[in-house]
Amino acid sequence: MKVFTDVLTDPVYTKSTKPDSKSKKFLKSMIRDERDLPFLYLTIELTLTLLPLAILLFLPLPTFLWWIAAAAFTFLNNFRYKGPFGLMLHCTSHRVFFVKKYQLLNHYLPWVIGPLFGQTPETYYSHHIGMHHPENNMPDDESCTMPFQRDSVRGFSRYLGSFFFTGVINLARYFVRKHRKKLLIRSVRGEILYILMCVGLSFVNLPATLVVFILPFVISRIIMMVGNWAQHAFICALDPDNAYKNSITCINTKYNHKCWNDGYHISHHIKPNMHWTEHPLYFKQTLHEYIENEAIVFDGIHFLHVWLWLMGKRYDLLAKHFVNIGNRFNSDEEIMAFLRLRTKKIDLATLPVTTVAVA
Repeated sequence: MKVFTDVLTDPVYTKSTKPDSKSKKFLKSMIRDERDLPFLYLTIELTLTLLPLAILLFLPLPTFLWWIAAAAFTFLNNFRYKGPFGLMLHCTSHRVFFVKKYQLLNHYLPWVIGPLFGQTPETYYSHHIGMHHPENNMPDDESCTMPFQRDSVRGFSRYLGSFFFTGVINLARYFVRKHRKKLLIRSVRGEILYILMCVGLSFVNLPATLVVFILPFVISRIIMMVGNWAQHAFICALDPDNAYKNSITCINTKYNHKCWNDGYHISHHIKPNMHWTEHPLYFKQTLHEYIENEAIVFDGIHFLHVWLWLMGKRYDLLAKHFVNIGNRFNSDEEIMAFLRLRTKKIDLATLPVTTVAVA
């Protein structure tokens, strides 16, 4: 186990004392919050790297050049940019990116860059903002993890299969039940247009379509479910709609620098519109809430570690990185027992009526 020392290495915003250059002033004038300037830099970088590579792959190149371009696109997409882009899309879904003057650019990430990462236009927004946060992993949440044994490969496979093959159908049915027509249209429209685009482009250049759109689509769907599973793997069956008890927080990890403090998932559910640079300070200021609610905090690891170790039932490794806030536990064995309890399958029929009604 680890002891919290009040030291956080995760990124926070520090205003520069140096005067801005003309170009930087212009870029800041385009966005609603200057703290999101790194998003604009990343957007420009993606526009100048992945987008040209994607176009190049559809051109009649010599075979060896095509394979070089395909390898470069696949590496950059999945190993360099997948996380940063995915969490930039997440942040800009919660908080509008561009100011009114440039509001058309708010469609650039979901409609132009997003498809290169397998993100069907506006489906992510509809799922995450329109369904996941309002339902908070409760029974009406179509990505709810409660009905599964959350340290089980078999359980995760069922969860992934359900999302992969019927996720959009279930999401559409959710919006129909909730009478949310606009979100229904946005989610289904993006999915259908993406599929039609892939079908059409397959007749133009199948190998390029596989590399640029289909493979990223498959990988993104898997990664999103791995992330959601890890974020909501440890749930208190007696209080499952409590964000402190149905989610986790990962601190002091390089992942938070690369992916905009995504490790702070508890505070993200408590305050979904909180700016990504504010989470470390908020965590320290509200630590007593984490202690009182027996929240799960890990130090030095991120969600992929959590998922991998759950799949291998490596509770010893999870306990090693568990932060013993409030000095609740006396040994790693006690922590392991506590974590095992939180990953047990929950029978939704046993939830209190009031809890299910809230969801």
